Amino acid sequence: VIEIIVSVGRTGALTPVASLEPVKVGGVTIERATLHNEDEVLRKDVRPGDTVVVQRAGDVIPEVVMVIKEKRPVGAKPFKMPDKCPECSSIVERVGAIHFCVGVLSCPAQLKGAIEHFVSKRAMDIEGLGGMHVDQFVEAGLVKDVADIYSLKKNNILTLARWGEKSADNLLEAVEK
Repeated sequence: VIEIIVSVGRTGALTPVASLEPVKVGGVTIERATLHNEDEVLRKDVRPGDTVVVQRAGDVIPEVVMVIKEKRPVGAKPFKMPDKCPECSSIVERVGAIHFCVGVLSCPAQLKGAIEHFVSKRAMDIEGLGGMHVDQFVEAGLVKDVADIYSLKKNNILTLARWGEKSADNLLEAVEK
């Protein structure tokens, strides 16, 4: 385990993730593995610097199964969930086993997640507006909430990297549709 980072999802849930030295598991190279929540990290006693056993849960999501404590480096410090959101510095509240950022859509991670969900096939099905584009629009300040998708202007889109006339026209047509 190189480090334990905290990922913020679209609902504001904070998930500890182990950043790993690359390892092959079932023919796939794994560099990150979920640690689920703080209780699981503490139960398994996972610390940065630990050597761990990793498996692909359900043959898909990599997870840390156990720590090989005999290989733990001296001075490895226990993990603690942050009091502030790593994305927006809002307060973090615990509800049951899950920690949540209370920043809602002022949190860039939650905003991006909400927009990605909104434009997905299972929701509005806006073709051509994937995660990379959502990141671009949010970071450029063109989209501050889901309603801003319907106010996008071609001249603003064209100021962004990797956007041309045709791709901007296609996106605006997909939004209109």
